[in-house]
Amino acid sequence: MSEDGNINARRLLIAGFLALVAAGIGFAVRGGLLVTWSGKYGFTFTELGQITGGGLLGFGIVILLTGLIIDAVGYKKLLLIAFVCHVISAVMLFFATPVFNSAGKDATYQILFWSSFIFAVGNGICEGVINPLISDLYPKQKTHYLNLLHAGWPGGLVLGGLIALFIGKGVAWEILLALYLVPAVIYGYYALVEKFPKTAAQSGTISYGGMFKNCLVPFFIFLVIVHAMVGYVELGTDSWIAKITGSILDSEAKGVMLFIYASTLMFVLRFFAGPIVHRISSLGLLLISAVLGALGLLLIGSSSGAFMMILAVTVYSLGKTFLWPTMLGVVGERFPASATLAMSILGFAGMTSAGLLGGPGIGYKQDRFASEALSEKAPETYERVKADGENGFLFFKPITGLNGQKVAAVLDYEKAIGTDKKIAQENGTWDSDQFKQLRELDSWWDENKAFQEADATPVAEAGLVGSRSAIKVTALIPATMAVCFLLMILGFKAKGGYKQVELDEEPAA
Repeated sequence: MSEDGNINARRLLIAGFLALVAAGIGFAVRGGLLVTWSGKYGFTFTELGQITGGGLLGFGIVILLTGLIIDAVGYKKLLLIAFVCHVISAVMLFFATPVFNSAGKDATYQILFWSSFIFAVGNGICEGVINPLISDLYPKQKTHYLNLLHAGWPGGLVLGGLIALFIGKGVAWEILLALYLVPAVIYGYYALVEKFPKTAAQSGTISYGGMFKNCLVPFFIFLVIVHAMVGYVELGTDSWIAKITGSILDSEAKGVMLFIYASTLMFVLRFFAGPIVHRISSLGLLLISAVLGALGLLLIGSSSGAFMMILAVTVYSLGKTFLWPTMLGVVGERFPASATLAMSILGFAGMTSAGLLGGPGIGYKQDRFASEALSEKAPETYERVKADGENGFLFFKPITGLNGQKVAAVLDYEKAIGTDKKIAQENGTWDSDQFKQLRELDSWWDENKAFQEADATPVAEAGLVGSRSAIKVTALIPATMAVCFLLMILGFKAKGGYKQVELDEEPAA
């Protein structure tokens, strides 16, 4: 542990940990508020999706930009800027209802969207700061302390899930969501009063240009590619896992509970990375994690029943727990002087992959397998619920998937159309352009509701096929990662074994 002057490494570690706790709480509680916002302000599900999307918009870009300026601005100022973003985001929440009462739904939408966006900016700055900061503070145990640091994220998800249980129980939603300010205020206090170390560039250990040159070596580029796969598996899959497990168990609530269980498991396990790395090295831990991740996804796609699904999710959680922070640990161990930039590039690759490849890719796979299954088993049903146009993903063939709104209407009319329609009629906005698409869907329902009984079963079964098949195919990603990690281990073994590079040993390019 570094003790540079009056620097208190333990307090700065706590500050970083609590920043991730705040991010996790805000993310989880916001997800639990969607139904409340729909009923209170009359938002459609499309609008709710846009609001929650604001919580992820540009996350990876913010991490990268932080890495580009961190050596000029410093750890302390950037972490304080992140805290200000978190406070502004929370304050904006308390204007939502007054704005709705005075200016209506559209203005409220803007309040909630920009609150979510500013929250994401704060999260991105935190991620860009705390990774190289902890790497600097604990130069001898980087992987262990980065895993401990990142236990804050699943810890926040668990707390956020528990807080969300109080939604609709008499506590104002604004207070429930703003509870992320509790850990935020603590990390903000530490950021204000504590002394921070200088970055390697600020202390003269390496030049700014030298960091860029060091990040152009083949091994680092290989790590970036592998971390893009990590982002695909961990964050991309996480965005779908509750929905997929819930559809397999035929219970959305069970899917959410499994997600909370997986997050709890990750929180606990990340405290034990140090002893594992001490025995098998960082690359050994990554290899085992990738193998377990692939096995866990295969089990999720093949399991039936609550017990087997719990077992499958457990194996998957064991696999994904150590991937992200341990990859950051490898970068810190091999590129200590370039860590501020290198870790930001890695974070950018992981987050961008999750947003552009993971989420859309797993969605495409579900569409493809579900539509193929339905068109083969019940072609008439498929013709009634298929989408209007084709969707593609990368170089894969375009497919005509299932129209999500029509599928939702067949399975539950009230949830898909009825609730929004009732709210809009009560507000006098049902005939406005805003609800044109929903009115068209309602007209479709009037023409096809006679087929609901015949369509419901094959549609539900096709959705299940899509979920299972998509998650099984996704297992190829961690399987590929396992091959990559094995190649790294063999490559280092040929050169005498994997070892950490000391700060004064890294060339200034």
